Amino acid sequence: MRYHLHSGLLAGALALLSSIFPLPSSAAAKPPNIVFLFTDDQSAYTMGCYGNPDAQTPNLDQLAKEGIVFDNHYDTTAICMASRANVMTGMLEYKNGCNFEHGPLMRDNWEKTYPMLLREAGYLTAFAGKFGFEVADGPDSKDGSMPEADFDTWGGAPGQSSYETAKNKSMAKYAEEYPHSTLSYAAFSRDFIGDSAKKKTPFCLSISFKASHRPVIPDPQFDHVYAGKKFTKPANYGRAHGEHFSAQSKQGRQYVRFEEWGYADRYDEVMAQYHQQIYGVDVAVGRIREALEEYGVAENTVVIFTSDNGFLCGSHGYGSKVLPYEEASRVPLIIFDPRHKHSGKQLRSEALTGNIDFAPTILELAGVPVPENMDGRSLLPLYDDPEAAVHESLPLINVWGPAECHSLAVVTKDFKYVYWNYGDGDFEPAEELYHLRKDPHELTNAAENPEYRAQMEKMRATYDARVATWKKDAVPYNDYQRFGDIFDRTIPWKKKRAYLKKKRE
Repeated sequence: MRYHLHSGLLAGALALLSSIFPLPSSAAAKPPNIVFLFTDDQSAYTMGCYGNPDAQTPNLDQLAKEGIVFDNHYDTTAICMASRANVMTGMLEYKNGCNFEHGPLMRDNWEKTYPMLLREAGYLTAFAGKFGFEVADGPDSKDGSMPEADFDTWGGAPGQSSYETAKNKSMAKYAEEYPHSTLSYAAFSRDFIGDSAKKKTPFCLSISFKASHRPVIPDPQFDHVYAGKKFTKPANYGRAHGEHFSAQSKQGRQYVRFEEWGYADRYDEVMAQYHQQIYGVDVAVGRIREALEEYGVAENTVVIFTSDNGFLCGSHGYGSKVLPYEEASRVPLIIFDPRHKHSGKQLRSEALTGNIDFAPTILELAGVPVPENMDGRSLLPLYDDPEAAVHESLPLINVWGPAECHSLAVVTKDFKYVYWNYGDGDFEPAEELYHLRKDPHELTNAAENPEYRAQMEKMRATYDARVATWKKDAVPYNDYQRFGDIFDRTIPWKKKRAYLKKKRE
């Protein structure tokens, strides 16, 4: 039963329920404001609160101290377009049907996203930054569009948006004072928070920073922060620590970018620029929180911070994202609810969580019913009890890029199983198994280790169940149904060739 009550309910009903059922510690008589902060391509190791002494993220670290940090949070598709659709809809990629090379989000799914449902429930809604996908009327629509009219206040941009504020049409008024876009989003937030506070109406503010997406263009006012800095390389840095990875994983752009993007020979320089972009986000987060205080709404505003996917900054000799490995798919997550009795206790949760969980979490915070179509789970029980669990497993999906790199993985709190289906030419379908608790850097593939035979069979069964769900639930458009068979371990590769030809034709 949910005890978070919407403001439209009568005060008498609230009092009656409160006398019968004790309200949880995060509940409040009026709906909380919600601020959802979303970065781009940010790995967990870019923050001090995740154990990196090289990172300067004072505002994010303070947010972590006040709220709860999640140590096993995954983006179920580690690429921006699909990840953003996952967040908005609370559904896995093959159910929302949205990604690069596939197609836009359909209007019927958009109508059930958290911004739409909150606005319908009386919230003021705002979005600024990189939106990441388009909304189409139906599968037969040739093109989609930005849902600008579906927000009370709009600062969004199509495509990748720009680091130059002046080039983001909806944000141009901030360009003179904030020429770099990162801080312009803090200014947008300040204005929206102030306007909402005057109206005394609950609000949901969603900010999607372009940082730290390439091309690398840090705000020059922060050049001094990492000047001359030497960065500690991760334990799995370099090609030598990726030899056990499948040949399929080395066919996409993630492999060549280890050298193309300078991780091989300019590591300190590249990482300084990467961290500088995130430092700008940290400053913006601080300013947004200052605005909440200035307008007197901080005590009833829940702040959520996360990223659309991680980044392989030289780990295993790879760069970029997409792949199911830890640095690409596991990302930071902090939630701070100032109303909760556990806030300020520096809590951490090792529960398995995913980007599909944000929509249900935000809706439950607002007291709005969670649609049955959502795959995610509310994370609020983990604030009450960090030792609790909301998922036994999650899928890690990639159906973007070269067919060789397509993969489906399943992750639990302790293990990860990856199946590489491609078997043409010199390739053979491959399996990888990692004991994440003992091997967090994924240095040893235990798939053929007899000591892990029982666990291997268990993870295969978990994987097979996910494939069965894919076949049952995949949308009948945007080229998703065939992947149910492509990822099926029991179907021989010779038969799967026909499924590949369908797309190529």
